[in-house]
Amino acid sequence: MWQTSLILLLLAFSGCSSIKQEPVKPVEVVTIQKRAPVYHPPLPGAVTFRKIEWRVWTPALMKEYIEELEREEAPVVVQYGLTPQSYENLTNSIADLKRYLIQIKSIVKYYRETAPSEGEELNIPE
Repeated sequence: MWQTSLILLLLAFSGCSSIKQEPVKPVEVVTIQKRAPVYHPPLPGAVTFRKIEWRVWTPALMKEYIEELEREEAPVVVQYGLTPQSYENLTNSIADLKRYLIQIKSIVKYYRETAPSEGEELNIPE
């Protein structure tokens, strides 16, 4: 009985050491640096301006229009009037809008040139 206990004790202490094991390879840490992809949203569509009809009303044209309107031959037209200062403000606002759009396009162009996406062609209208 003591021989059986001795054999079991030897087997318990030897465990899996009697089985041939392959040597453990050390863990290799590899760092790969890769730029994150940069999202380039598509540029908005081109601005399409619609036709605007400008009329300069002189007293003679105004009188003629009123006569045609009374005879019901002229279309009803909504009139807007601008003072010279208001017209100047309108032109300055349009010029500021144009400047702003040019600056925004140049900023977009800069960022697209510094970090282009894979396979993307740079196509920014001037």
